Amino acid sequence: MNDLSERKIIQGIARQATRRPADLVKGIGDDCAVVRKGHGLVELWTMDTLVEGVHFDLSWHPPRLLGRKAANVNISDIGAMGGRPRFALLSLGLPRACAAQLIDPFLAGFQEALGEYEVALVGGDTVSAGERLLLSVTVCGEMREDQVCYRSAAAAGDQVWVSGCLGNAACGLELCRRGVAGQGEYAALLHAHLDPHPQVGLGALLAESGLIHAMMDISDGLATDLAHICAESGVGAEVMAGAVPLADELLQAANLLGLAPLPLALQGGEDYQLVFTAPVENNESLQTLCLQAGMKIFCVGRIVAGNRVMLRQDTGWRDITFGGYEHRF
Repeated sequence: MNDLSERKIIQGIARQATRRPADLVKGIGDDCAVVRKGHGLVELWTMDTLVEGVHFDLSWHPPRLLGRKAANVNISDIGAMGGRPRFALLSLGLPRACAAQLIDPFLAGFQEALGEYEVALVGGDTVSAGERLLLSVTVCGEMREDQVCYRSAAAAGDQVWVSGCLGNAACGLELCRRGVAGQGEYAALLHAHLDPHPQVGLGALLAESGLIHAMMDISDGLATDLAHICAESGVGAEVMAGAVPLADELLQAANLLGLAPLPLALQGGEDYQLVFTAPVENNESLQTLCLQAGMKIFCVGRIVAGNRVMLRQDTGWRDITFGGYEHRF
């Protein structure tokens, strides 16, 4: 049986995607492709696909919130490079038994989320998809070329920051799976899984500030997404276990579920917070900038020489490189 990982497949695609037009600034390997637009501007292109039974379960995921999530996970990629989302394409693979009771609220949620960022739906496709609902979304954004934040700009000595508590979405998913989703005290965790909020405003603020080096969103867990930054930048990282921000609701729910909270934060994925690196001399300016904008950020570690992501715990160091979620085929 083949044991192909998502990373290996992407690497194989990248090896064959050798054509590089003059206006292509960045191709495969970041949150978005970057294409030069002229007058100092670039377009950002991203695409994501959600498959029923893999990325969502309609037995607990309301169609309107699924529509919002399908839009927001793509909008998050634009925000992760500091850009402004502008246009969207939507492709629907509809199962034979699909009814208007699903599609109408899904489209309402999708358009609702786009409207919050003034994104226009400009086209797409619809096909019959057998037994499972399949959703594929492309979003185009724009920004100044000299402000784009790539994964490849981290430098040894940088500190590693995240934009919020981690693990909420993974814990919310587990609450849904175990049928305890109706408990009101865990509303924030359920919201994180069912209706994630992309950090577009913060991403733009950080990109415009010039205070940071590398940035991406956390979709596959900090262990994997920080490893992507390290791989693209040719560095390693150290994460302090005690510095990873965990919400009180997560700690309570993890105890209820009999789960360790830290693995949820490092490996669970779908948080859609930002992870970014910045020189240590920018600490005070960075924190002041974010606090003035009403946003709190958390330092969780540092960039070092090497090529691994290491976790510091009371018991010593542990290698967590690419230890988050990954599709396998």
